[in-house]
Amino acid sequence: MNRLFIGLLTVLVISMTSCARKIVLYEGDGQMEEFQPVEAQYDYISAKAKIVIEEENGKVTRGSLSLRAKKDSVLWFTMSPGMGMEAIRGFFTQERIQIRDRIGNENINLTYAEFEQFYGLKLSLELFQNVLWANVPFEFDYQDRLLRIGRKFELTQVRDKVRYFSKIETSHGKVSELVSNSLDDRGSMLASFPKFQNAGSQPFPAEVLFKLAYQLPGGTQNTIIHLEWTSIDPNSESLSFPFRF
Repeated sequence: MNRLFIGLLTVLVISMTSCARKIVLYEGDGQMEEFQPVEAQYDYISAKAKIVIEEENGKVTRGSLSLRAKKDSVLWFTMSPGMGMEAIRGFFTQERIQIRDRIGNENINLTYAEFEQFYGLKLSLELFQNVLWANVPFEFDYQDRLLRIGRKFELTQVRDKVRYFSKIETSHGKVSELVSNSLDDRGSMLASFPKFQNAGSQPFPAEVLFKLAYQLPGGTQNTIIHLEWTSIDPNSESLSFPFRF
């Protein structure tokens, strides 16, 4: 359960069975001549997705996800393997990660510093948001390395002993591929965003493939996660964030 559990934590994927709807793919105009990456704009957002998780031992888990968030403040999620049964519930703030595991009973209530010390992954609410919605990991500044190659920008950023390499499409200003590695080799992630959908007249991911490596007491673990967003609703209406251990 640990491998599945931490893999879900790293990319913040969440669940609830829902009827799929046909998404509208986003088509950019290819006019980004200067580097102006597009960041997802919302006050509150709700989303649902289908998920497939492949663990290192060959186990494959399929389920559905549900997420609610208030930008830069709270991210709430639940996960279900099917039949409407809730398996995991999570609550993320600027300060802490809280997880209620109803199946494995492996609850987490840690600060981000404590989480990094145990699992070898440096996380934050800001990074969660950006990875989920294919934003540039951090705001571009003078210490970063930026190149333009054809129809993509390539951006290298180093923050808190972690290197982030992003490819940003000129057609829509979003990240199409992200690779991050801790400089001490304790954790890494590859995220690929092959398709984007139009949600609230903005480009949001339609599909995501994550490849994760992270530390557990038994050694380094590897997990592959495929995520298909079936609905994304960026809006300004207030949402509730229920959470109980």
